[in-house]
Amino acid sequence: MDSDAKRLREIIAEADDVVVFTGAGMSTESGVPDFRSPGGVWSRMTPILFQDFVASEEVRREAWRRVFSGAAGWTGAKPNRGHRVIARLVAEGKVSTVITQNVDNLHQEAGAPPDRVLELHGNAGYATCLDCGLRHELEQIKAAWTESGPAPRCSACDGLVKTATISFGQPLPAGILSRAEDAAHGCDVFLVLGSSLRVYPAAGLPLLARRAGARLVIVNREPTDQDSYADLVLHAEIGEPLSAL
Repeated sequence: MDSDAKRLREIIAEADDVVVFTGAGMSTESGVPDFRSPGGVWSRMTPILFQDFVASEEVRREAWRRVFSGAAGWTGAKPNRGHRVIARLVAEGKVSTVITQNVDNLHQEAGAPPDRVLELHGNAGYATCLDCGLRHELEQIKAAWTESGPAPRCSACDGLVKTATISFGQPLPAGILSRAEDAAHGCDVFLVLGSSLRVYPAAGLPLLARRAGARLVIVNREPTDQDSYADLVLHAEIGEPLSAL
């Protein structure tokens, strides 16, 4: 075991309350592309803004075409060893909360209890009505979907239906963000895994934890703007250092 992985293991072993914060790099070993790297999602398609989705039937149809074509790349992905290690640490009581920017549901599929996973950017596994909030299962929507037909509407109130992800221009759920801030403020180790820490307000959580006295550990393939604040930085893929835990 190299010295950085050994130090990571020591920090986690000494901690009473670890909060894990995951970004797109957490799921790349599951074959899910990230968003900003060459070949990533946004290099292949332009993001759909929330206000455009609401305003345009044509944009809504395009959004649903992407959903059912699997263009975003997370359809059929399975949890990797990093997800499984995190789920085990939750089960052992070492990790109290998993905060994720990902929408792929892989933390829950690996065994992390849903009530311990805070999805800042939503979940791509189902849809909700933007008016009444009713949950809609994708399988039911897909059964009635045709590319030339209208975009899905709510079965209860005829409102606009959208995947339960947070799009650009769409506010984060206030309750989820508040719970994430509370978790960051109360932990003694804040472990960042696979996030570029560029998207706010989510990227403010590590610094909130650091100011509250927590140790900050960042494991990411590329440097981040917050590396200088961290107690330990590993520029690496996620799975190998986590396997040392």
